[in-house]
Amino acid sequence: MSEPSRLIRANPLAAGLPPGEASTDRIEWIRLSLVFLPLAAPISDAKVLTGRQKPLTEIAFLFAEIETKDGHSGVGFSYSKRAGGPGQFEHAKEIAPALLGEDPNDIARLWDKLCWAGASVGRSGLATQTIAAFDIALWDLKAKRARLPLAKLLGAHRDSVQCYNTSGGYLSMPLPEVLKNVEASLERGIGGIKIKVGQPDPMVDLQRVQAVHKLIDGRVELAIDANQQWDRVTAQRFGKLVEPLNLLWIEEPLDAYDAEGHATLAAMLDTPIATGEMLTSPAEHWELIRLRSVDFIQPDAPRVGGITPMLKIMALADQARMRMAPHFAMEIHLHLSASYAHGPWVEHFEWLEPMFNERLRIADGRMHVPDRPGLGFSLSEQARRWTARSEEVGKRP
Repeated sequence: MSEPSRLIRANPLAAGLPPGEASTDRIEWIRLSLVFLPLAAPISDAKVLTGRQKPLTEIAFLFAEIETKDGHSGVGFSYSKRAGGPGQFEHAKEIAPALLGEDPNDIARLWDKLCWAGASVGRSGLATQTIAAFDIALWDLKAKRARLPLAKLLGAHRDSVQCYNTSGGYLSMPLPEVLKNVEASLERGIGGIKIKVGQPDPMVDLQRVQAVHKLIDGRVELAIDANQQWDRVTAQRFGKLVEPLNLLWIEEPLDAYDAEGHATLAAMLDTPIATGEMLTSPAEHWELIRLRSVDFIQPDAPRVGGITPMLKIMALADQARMRMAPHFAMEIHLHLSASYAHGPWVEHFEWLEPMFNERLRIADGRMHVPDRPGLGFSLSEQARRWTARSEEVGKRP
């Protein structure tokens, strides 16, 4: 045998190997659902004010429900705002059959298998956001089978996480409404407030930030979010204006892919810099970590492809001793934040609550990990009524 042939045979691609003798269970049935969650009122951030996006009126969710031969089950979801939901659903229909007959324990291998099944459309973006629904469902299943909350399966550092509210501070809301929402969040026990900035006139932003800061009066932390709509000069100037307010962070001051610009800003300002929610792979987050572009890394598990790639990002951030504040999807990110070492925050949105039968508990500024196994959520009848399309793959056990 020639040396090249020997090397090829000795190094098979792990993603292509079938499960071995240790496997005892098999995936037999998957249900995919495209669900549209309507918002109570249209909302706008700086991306709307710059004309790049339309107001947000609904959120599309891709749900994956998985059941196995031995009767174990899990549910996971991905989502898309404004566009992409139907695309995720159609891609999910294409790749879901690849899971049938597989061992649900082999989550990392199955992630690779699904990724390569659709690799011609890329290994990030919509393709991996679709995989997220399957991946999260498999982690939910594994934790349920172990009778543990997902945070405990991963190895929790804490049983509750500092939480801040975002849903009450959009630019489409007049200042009096924002102030009313802040008071409501404080009464609920929220530990921080984030409001949107990025008005055409930065002085309007400054007035809103100062008014919220005055109302809070040091009771909780305050952060701001520009949704990528500033250039470098505007971000630097506004950052210096708000330095005396001792903000928790300035979020997405620049384009999500401007890692160097964020690094310059992070070195220049005392106020921490946060970004990462729009990135869709560990490789993209590695640029932020490598360049020390942020003080708070903000990955989004459904956007990066699920819990499996999210754990890779968390490991990289841990090595940099970087703090973390995952974006949206508190139902998932509470568990991940609870298992992260360095003072994480979790984002509070009440929008998803009608989709589930269960609720998260918030008290004393913190969101508490539920004692229910897995993610701790089951789909409500309301979610079923909001389902626009559904597809079953395989045969239900």
